[in-house]
Amino acid sequence: MAAPREDDTRHSTTRDASWWRERRARPLAMVGGLLVVTGILHVGVWAILGGPWEGPVSWRKPILFGLSGGLTSLSLGWVWSLLPYRRGDTWLAAITAWALLVEVALIDLQCWRGVASHFNRSTTLDAGLYDAMGALILLVTLVAADLAVRLHRVPTALEADMRAAARVGLVLFLVSCVLGIWVSVHGDLEVSRGRSPEVYGAAGVPKFPHGAAIHALQWLPLLAWAARRAGLPCAARVRLVAAASVGSWLILVYALAQTLSGRTRFDVTPVTGALVGLGIALVGLPWPLVGLAWIRRLRRGDTATVPGNSVPAVEPAAGHW
Repeated sequence: MAAPREDDTRHSTTRDASWWRERRARPLAMVGGLLVVTGILHVGVWAILGGPWEGPVSWRKPILFGLSGGLTSLSLGWVWSLLPYRRGDTWLAAITAWALLVEVALIDLQCWRGVASHFNRSTTLDAGLYDAMGALILLVTLVAADLAVRLHRVPTALEADMRAAARVGLVLFLVSCVLGIWVSVHGDLEVSRGRSPEVYGAAGVPKFPHGAAIHALQWLPLLAWAARRAGLPCAARVRLVAAASVGSWLILVYALAQTLSGRTRFDVTPVTGALVGLGIALVGLPWPLVGLAWIRRLRRGDTATVPGNSVPAVEPAAGHW
């Protein structure tokens, strides 16, 4: 296998290019936008046709998987745009986009057919579709692992706060994907034993830790971006991202503790209650601080870029937000 060509300038971006125009990011951005639209459209379908929100067959799945899959696709495209080019990157990014698109499409198909999309092996078709979804998510998980390693090893044009947000967010996404695979394996085993795949122990919810911090890859970079736009210096932005990162991990640990102890999401103990309370505070408190900075800046009429806050010019192998 040829060595990665990090100085490959054939796909270089211009200084004023937006990240979604980058060659690897483009298919993921397009699929991400499409999936978000499908999720929103299914909100309308649910409003017209009605039906339960919970349960193995509900419009909740096309809605949530459309929105979640879309945001994930957009974020993975953004991460890819930050990294140096490597042989096969363009194809791998396109395959990842297709994997997310097909996975959500299969969930939508099963909902429109009126059958469960997960843990459904009642027919050969249902079993095949369920296994296909599992294979597609495994592919996305492996891609996320590769991106996480590269993002930690390769220099980027990002400032310290956005770099930390991207790295922590991607690791939390990867952990969430691994937990999602565990949810599937656990569910299949429970079904084979004649038990509900939706319960762990007495009343634990397996999918709770899987979804608890899966979107940190969106909210942490968004916090860094908002803090920069509010005019906060880099050191302050780093502290805010660090606080939100710790809070995100605490929320994930809380979700795991609740599930593995056989408790429902909100059946808290004093220890887990303190854990989630601190986690929510650390994730939530930076936002009012950013809001206050925005207000102060608007009152001053300061719309100029704060020194040190501008996004560095995009180099041939890097992207930007």
